Amino acid sequence: MPTMDKRTFLKILAAGTASAGSLPWIMHQAQAENIKQASMPEGYYSIPKKGQARILHTTDVHGQLLPVYFREPNVNLGVGPALGRPPHIVGKKLLEKMELPLDGPEAYAYTYLDFYNAAKKYGKTGGYSHLKTLLDSLRKDAGGKDNTITLDGGDLWQGSGTSLWTRGVDMVEASNILGVDVMIGHWEFTYNEAEVLSNVALFKGDFIGQNVRVKEDSLMDDAYAELVEENDGRGLYDEDEGYAFQPYVMKEVGGKRIAVVGQAFPRTANANPPEFFPDWSFGLREEDMANLVKKIRSEEKPDAVVMLSHNGMDVDIKMAENVGGIDAIFGGHTHDGMPKPIEVTSKGGNKTLVTNAGSNGKFVGVMDFDISDGKTNMHYHMKPVITNWLPADKEMEAYLSQMRNTKYDENIVEARNENFKVNKDRLGKTYDEILTEKLAIADRTLYRRGNFMGTWDQVLCNALRHEYKADISFSAGVRWGTSTLKGDWITMEDVMTQCSMTYAETYSNEITGKALLETLEQIADNLFDPDPYLQSGGDMVRVGGLDYTIDPSKKLYERITDARLDNGEKIEPDKSYKLAGWATVNRTPEGRLMWDVVRDYILAAKGKDDRLNLPKMNRPKIVGMNDNPGLADYAGETG
Repeated sequence: MPTMDKRTFLKILAAGTASAGSLPWIMHQAQAENIKQASMPEGYYSIPKKGQARILHTTDVHGQLLPVYFREPNVNLGVGPALGRPPHIVGKKLLEKMELPLDGPEAYAYTYLDFYNAAKKYGKTGGYSHLKTLLDSLRKDAGGKDNTITLDGGDLWQGSGTSLWTRGVDMVEASNILGVDVMIGHWEFTYNEAEVLSNVALFKGDFIGQNVRVKEDSLMDDAYAELVEENDGRGLYDEDEGYAFQPYVMKEVGGKRIAVVGQAFPRTANANPPEFFPDWSFGLREEDMANLVKKIRSEEKPDAVVMLSHNGMDVDIKMAENVGGIDAIFGGHTHDGMPKPIEVTSKGGNKTLVTNAGSNGKFVGVMDFDISDGKTNMHYHMKPVITNWLPADKEMEAYLSQMRNTKYDENIVEARNENFKVNKDRLGKTYDEILTEKLAIADRTLYRRGNFMGTWDQVLCNALRHEYKADISFSAGVRWGTSTLKGDWITMEDVMTQCSMTYAETYSNEITGKALLETLEQIADNLFDPDPYLQSGGDMVRVGGLDYTIDPSKKLYERITDARLDNGEKIEPDKSYKLAGWATVNRTPEGRLMWDVVRDYILAAKGKDDRLNLPKMNRPKIVGMNDNPGLADYAGETG
């Protein structure tokens, strides 16, 4: 099937410039909502620099170029050494731990507390036009861009309709305007290798990752050699070491030399279809990281060494304990908005600050390095990006308006399915026209983030059961997907933030009760194994049509009990059930794409008043966690 490469997209984008005009799309949206905003405290975004060098950090934007709502979890359970340790503290207890006020912009940004009312008061967060304004201000506070470096922790190119349809090119262009200097990857690798390398070439910064290697067979493969040659050597940074990308980069910032070491998501080949990256391997590669840091320290003599990571925060903490010589870890993957870093003492005795900057462009981490007399002092702040407190950057806004006025065409690839045909209803429409379609009014706030079922997850699970007349449905426990406020219209853009990926085909099959329960147990073990190196970093699979009890403190095959269908019928090991799902890793189903399934379900299920009502929530019953500070307000609706 044809693909839309960067040249095709940029040609279409240029052709659409005339029709785009000067439409300030984002500002029109904010005015239409007419949300009453709280006033910004004086000097809220002013952070005078302490020291010579400033590092700015964003992560897990997931394609969200426009302002969004994003509700933080009320369930983020820590087990083993992570019990009671941030990020596994939620709500009021998190604010108390971080010494933050129990109301105000921080409570809105970092917790789920009174989310609906807080969202009405403070408005949306993020948006690249507003993020650009904030980053430029923080650079100015530091004395200019030469005194700063801007890092992105990956999961940048996936998570929206436009990122899918442009194969990530829209995000690369936007990150160039934003001024990203260094980035790493995870969902980036779910485009095909040619698209990844094309995007890396388009990116003006450095794409790094010490733990992404070219497989030995591929090093000898003529087809891969040709792919590398077509991309000016990208995809094979070092043949002797097998690095696909440069493992680290040295940056001079404020007169100091800082090494940035890259760590891509180590379980990419387990969590995502290997067919997208047949020539690359991934892994934690802790020993390699330790050896690389030692080599950098001894040969490069940097003033500081930092790691840009997509491990997830618990894994970063363990790696900081085991690998000496790292001053700070700028983490991602687990979407943890952490207002303060965790200080870790490594086995070598040095101190490492471990951070994580949330998701969806909602936060900016700011770390200043004061390096003198052989000592490094670090000063950290994290600021929520309250959209209406920041004016939109005109250059970024013009680009986004122009990009969203690009027309959907037949070159767009949405599925691996050989029988897939482009949706003719979308042909000739602009991205903006497709994405702003109103589907239904939310009868409650729809959100996803949390260890177990969220209200948006329930919509997805209901849609799968509706499509296939299934007893049970599975939807992946991914952490991306924005929130929709109660009473707001659910748009196609909202749906795409939940579903847009390169393997969104749906399926149905028969499964025995025994296999069903074993699958749930195995997924729970990926989440609740006490060793963070054995966790996947996601949340529990969302299950529609089924209720069960879970004790996360138990061992594998002992956590799940009392599983019953919605009608109260107990799951029998030898009985078969019809299961519907999507986003499978190991095969390509023949079913329709998930966003079309969800769209059609919402339109079919809404009432005469245009409201989408959820008659039942399939939240599992949690036991054994009464004293866990990562669990709050689980039984009731929390906004």
